[in-house]
Amino acid sequence: MPGASQVEAIKAVLGHCQESLGTEGRSGSSEYAAINSMLDQINSCLDHLEEKNDHLHARLQELLESNRQTRLEFQQQLGEDPSDASP
Repeated sequence: MPGASQVEAIKAVLGHCQESLGTEGRSGSSEYAAINSMLDQINSCLDHLEEKNDHLHARLQELLESNRQTRLEFQQQLGEDPSDASP
């Protein structure tokens, strides 16, 4: 799965392609219109993937913090010093 910087780079390329097609497509070519439509769909898919990636990242951060808290609670119940535990 591409990282956020890769997604932004892809979006920039798509934007440039769309601008170029907008300029060249003024001749009314249906071929350019079809390509432009496909680029719009790809851009929408990339936006959706980026949103899902952000959501998953946030959920994983929550899970990580929850696991840390649970580990600390277990260590306290066992009478261990949390600073002695490995990260």
